[in-house]
Amino acid sequence: MLLAILAAGCAGAASPATQAPPTRSVPPPATPSGASSPTPTPASSATSSPGASAAAVVAARLAKMSLAEKVGQLFMPVVYGPRADGAHGENQARFGVASPAAVVAKYHPGGVILFPWAGNVANAGQVAALTRGLQKAAEIPLLIGADQENGVVSRLGSIVTDVPGAMAVGATGEPDDARAAAQVTGAELRALGINLDFAPVADVNVNPANPVIGSRSYGSDPSRVGAMVGAAVEGFHEAGVGSAAKHFPGHGDTTTDSHTGLPVIRHTRSQWDRLDAPPFRQAIKRGVDVIMSAHVVMPKLDPSGDPATLSKPILTGLLRDELGYDGVVTTDALDMRGVREKYGDAEVAVRAILAGVDLLLMPPDFRKAYTAVLDAVKSGRISRDRLDRSVTRLLTLKAERGILDGDPVDAGEAAGVVRSSEHRKIAQGIADRSVTAVKGAKSLPVKGKVLVTGPAGRRLADMLDGATASGTGDTPTAAQIASARSAAAGADTVVVTTKDAGPAQTRLVDAMAGTGKKVVIVSMGAPYELERLRGYDTALAVYSDGATSLRAAAKALTGTLTPKGTLPVDLKR
Repeated sequence: MLLAILAAGCAGAASPATQAPPTRSVPPPATPSGASSPTPTPASSATSSPGASAAAVVAARLAKMSLAEKVGQLFMPVVYGPRADGAHGENQARFGVASPAAVVAKYHPGGVILFPWAGNVANAGQVAALTRGLQKAAEIPLLIGADQENGVVSRLGSIVTDVPGAMAVGATGEPDDARAAAQVTGAELRALGINLDFAPVADVNVNPANPVIGSRSYGSDPSRVGAMVGAAVEGFHEAGVGSAAKHFPGHGDTTTDSHTGLPVIRHTRSQWDRLDAPPFRQAIKRGVDVIMSAHVVMPKLDPSGDPATLSKPILTGLLRDELGYDGVVTTDALDMRGVREKYGDAEVAVRAILAGVDLLLMPPDFRKAYTAVLDAVKSGRISRDRLDRSVTRLLTLKAERGILDGDPVDAGEAAGVVRSSEHRKIAQGIADRSVTAVKGAKSLPVKGKVLVTGPAGRRLADMLDGATASGTGDTPTAAQIASARSAAAGADTVVVTTKDAGPAQTRLVDAMAGTGKKVVIVSMGAPYELERLRGYDTALAVYSDGATSLRAAAKALTGTLTPKGTLPVDLKR
């Protein structure tokens, strides 16, 4: 089935420059309860188009909702535990009720987001049963989200296909690969009952020192990133799930991680138009369902000093009014320090809505944030009309993706979809096309006795016939480096795996270079590390330490694959 979808999607898609933007039917907010309903115009008639019919359904649903239900729709919290009906102490502490289903029934959230650290992810059957139970508990069907970017951010781990991350896809140079990756991931999420993926990353990574984006980005060229983002949005939609472009207005040029601090990006408006905007423009053109805000300050776009998540000039003035985006705007996680530095958790929630946000993701104190928004509506600080506009957008998203219709998940069927042989074959093809020979391609394949060391060294060695391993962790210890140096004495070639190499991995590479053996680097993260490292003869970039990417590296090392990838970022050396 998916191969047919891929063929149709890849062959028939117009280029990013020529494809007409899709139409999005966003109905006006329903008349508040107790007021007379306006007479629909022909353009909004339920019989004039499928979009208009959805608009009528949304308006009717909105008109029946209580104030508490509407406020609940603005939230997407984390719920705890593997079962919808299972008691968990964190739910009791955070929400005052024990089970995920009880949280949904009590607060009517617009959605929930799943994480392994919250106990939500064990296996395909369990996740499918959890999402089915959550939807059963919901009066209004839920957005069920996951942070499944692939690559370094893969919250569903080994239960889904190991699809290469964005920078690997960018290295193929093929938007069709971005589309195919999204289709595979989207199909598996849908089978699990997850209807919204917080992907693709639309940030253009122009700063080699960026501590939070890096290989999560498709690259440093705005045009290439835009083409990939647009194709990914289409791929998710073809698979039947929603997509979220992130992090607006751009998180690609920072040296601060917004999880731990508040980044400041000093791009002028003209720089923003040239560097940051193109991928978001493409996402909007392709009908992206959600745009996620960034917890970054851009003083040339808004001099207030507030992060974009709380900035009306950025989220309403720039995103909605100038770029014409009329879909859902979500915050990045509200438990991140970047958005919590200036205001308390209650005030942050209110200010985000006033700035133009529709969905509040992962508030650290749910009850405090919920009460603050509810009180702000009751007092008039957030108008009823403003509330209805956000709820309308959220319901429209659910209508457009078929969520309001209900789509029961079959746990047994899910197990047959995720990690299917067809999906694994597609993922491996993308990984193979991503392998990039950065230096010394003519010295491949490796010959003689091969030692593999570094992070993931043992896993890669197992894929190379006759290779030996001297494994290390992500931060090689002095003892591990000494052991690898000793083992190198019996080898002709030393392969060193690296991933965003810091001082310890650098010392490992230096030690291997000091042996006088031929040294091959396999870079498993953003390839900027290859500028810092010294003494190697050959370098391959595979952009991920997932099994799919390691298999592609093994093929290149043994000569069964000729590297065809191109660097998606600029390297000085």
